[in-house]
Amino acid sequence: MTVTDDEVIEALEPVHDPELNRSIVELGMVRSITIDGGHVEVGIDLTIAGCPLRNEIQNRVGEAVTALDGVSAVTTDFGVMSDAQRAKVREMIHGDPAATAGSQEAHGHAEGRAIPFAQAGNRTRTILIASGKGGVGKSSVTANLGIALAQQGHSVAVIDADVWGFSIPRMLGVDQAPTVIDDLIVPPETHGVRSISMGFFAKEDQPVIWRGPMLHKALEQFLTDVYWDDPDFLLIDLPPGTGDISLSLAQFLPRSEAFVVTTPNPAAQTVAQRSAFMFKQVNIEVKGVIENMSWFTGDDDKRYLLFGSGGGQELADRLEVDLIGQVPMTIAMREGSDHGRPIVAVDPSSESSLAFVEMAEWILSNAPSKRTHPELKIN
Repeated sequence: MTVTDDEVIEALEPVHDPELNRSIVELGMVRSITIDGGHVEVGIDLTIAGCPLRNEIQNRVGEAVTALDGVSAVTTDFGVMSDAQRAKVREMIHGDPAATAGSQEAHGHAEGRAIPFAQAGNRTRTILIASGKGGVGKSSVTANLGIALAQQGHSVAVIDADVWGFSIPRMLGVDQAPTVIDDLIVPPETHGVRSISMGFFAKEDQPVIWRGPMLHKALEQFLTDVYWDDPDFLLIDLPPGTGDISLSLAQFLPRSEAFVVTTPNPAAQTVAQRSAFMFKQVNIEVKGVIENMSWFTGDDDKRYLLFGSGGGQELADRLEVDLIGQVPMTIAMREGSDHGRPIVAVDPSSESSLAFVEMAEWILSNAPSKRTHPELKIN
């Protein structure tokens, strides 16, 4: 029995492009089908030349078509979409870039495009990870917490908003640059987490010397020109302090939740509280405190409080929120952050990993409060 074109198309409907997470049939990637007895050749137009996931698409197409009765062999003939085809794909998955949408400041719009995470009815929980000072491990907390949420079956995205001190690509071990489809940026995915960072566009030794307006514009693009595909969680790794970036994100994403990272020593929590007070000033809900570097467990199984104790709980008490987790210091976690091997991904049963799992469970069990958000004016 010879298979038909319609049967091949039906088999290809569930095959998704691994970056866009849409059916290759829906995206218009299936260019042709040629059937010669039991041999089926499928013509596929990739969104860009040199698509890094070409082999994955080939495998998915082969598995789907080979499963049909009467098919003995499947080959794939790859081509590349035209500019017009790419423009159609961009509009299909991300809307018309020329569309306008009212007031930018009052409604979360950026130069004619609405910020999806700011819109009423958007289901993504946006979580701001902040600290009062650098060096408290905020980025490693963001990376590992994102993976812990992904491991529990949720779609997760991370924005590295620390434009000057970007580190998320290194910590997640991202080895693939974002894909650009007709000016739409498709972020790479690692350990179940999609991410975007200035680190994809600047060398590690290249300083980013920007003032407020340029930072504001970069954040707009991270929010509006990146295909996030409606994740369950969007984690944003903020730079230390209470400067332009934190204020811009409060403006763009008024329904966010904030978590403040500190270390156990009282001096650190005193600085960290400034970030929390800033969020309250701009009507962002502070949901909890995360204490990092809480202790070091030696070979003798004793806990050594290298940075003192009590700072996280003291800050949580002062803010009247929960201390949602304490992350111990481990050599594996430090080395993992340096070499792109996040501890939650490579050793999920470790002491540090279990702390992140507990924090993820706390977040999943504590939905954001339903609050009104008056218009925020930032001068």
